[in-house]
Amino acid sequence: MTTTTIVQTVLVMLLWASCFPLITVGIDYAPHLTFAAMRAFIAGLTLISLAFLLKRPLPQKRNDWFLLVLIGLGATSLGFLGMFHAAELVSPGIATVIANTQPLLAAILASFVLGEYLTGRSKVALMVSFLGVIVIASPHLLGDGSTSFAIGLAYIILAALGITLSNVLIKKISGRVDIFMAMGLQMLFGSLPLMGVAAMTEPTAIQWSYTFISVLLILSLPGTALVYWLWCSVLEKVPLNRANAFSFLIPVFGLTIGVLFYGESLTAFQFVGVFITIVGVAFVVRGGTDRASQKKKPVEELGFATESKRHK
Repeated sequence: MTTTTIVQTVLVMLLWASCFPLITVGIDYAPHLTFAAMRAFIAGLTLISLAFLLKRPLPQKRNDWFLLVLIGLGATSLGFLGMFHAAELVSPGIATVIANTQPLLAAILASFVLGEYLTGRSKVALMVSFLGVIVIASPHLLGDGSTSFAIGLAYIILAALGITLSNVLIKKISGRVDIFMAMGLQMLFGSLPLMGVAAMTEPTAIQWSYTFISVLLILSLPGTALVYWLWCSVLEKVPLNRANAFSFLIPVFGLTIGVLFYGESLTAFQFVGVFITIVGVAFVVRGGTDRASQKKKPVEELGFATESKRHK
């Protein structure tokens, strides 16, 4: 990875981490899914508008439209649905650990869909990074065993699975569909189910204020539109497994934001966890992905055509 790409990827994770405190502010003014749907719709509309202003092409192939719908359902619909609802039901530590199984799940799925096989060194590094996240979350890992906790856990798993699928598919279409169009369309597609569920299950009252409008715009523009554009551009240049390992830095940045802006303090365990996580990510960056020894596998069973067959 080049220095520019590393900086770009770290910026993505920093922006994602900074969204969590803003979400906690925004849900005091609007119902969860209504808030999530508005965030996704504004971000998608912004990117689509930029795409048309820049005269970027629409996707040409039916398969690409299908993939964008799946990405929207995974990253936006399931991702936002799971994380926005889980915030009320599960402790931050449990949420952090379960959500950060996503790079591990993506590594497994990427080996089948993308033909990206981690080296032995990188596999160990991924596990080290995940261990660091567990250590970071250790002060909060003891939650209750109530029904609400189980429901919250299910929401987090749902979000992790949705994001895992979407990341693999974003990598699948990278370089084939314009970034602005791809990310704008997937957000619009993903916002529609959120709007539907919100209309059926939530009150429509929103407490409009300068604070809520500011939070909504920050989350929608730099926190969603910009971050997904950056993420998609990273995946055009870097194997998914290497880029995705940086996701383990999100709880590290979250802790840093808490210390700097909310007067929180770190335990000795959390300092150790931060160090372990950073070491693990560094080894993933250096370890790489093994493509040389792998055979190209057809993926028709997942509904996608291989490049060779598309060009025949």
